Amino acid sequence: MRVWDIHPKYLCRKHLLAEHRELHGLWNILTIHKGKGGYSHHPETLRWVGKLRALYNRHEELVKEFSHRDYKHLSPLNKKLATGQGGQKVFINTIAEQKLILKDKPCECLLHKI
Repeated sequence: MRVWDIHPKYLCRKHLLAEHRELHGLWNILTIHKGKGGYSHHPETLRWVGKLRALYNRHEELVKEFSHRDYKHLSPLNKKLATGQGGQKVFINTIAEQKLILKDKPCECLLHKI
């Protein structure tokens, strides 16, 4: 489970779509299941507790990138649930570390050099 903190334009198709899927799963854990269940104690989940507005904002960044790439988006989040902090300042990996992780993957992420 991972929600990246770098701009979505640097993600390849595979990682952009995977993050979107993971973000929806995370949203459901935090809003529907109220932090109960399998991934409720995962570090990625915990860093978004109390930051649904920030998670919603990240989703909107992904949706903008979808539009830019002419992908269809049919799964909006409920904005009424987007409460808490609007920004994310807790990182599992720093932005620099995330760039290195992506650079080492056999895909087209970071194709446009950060």
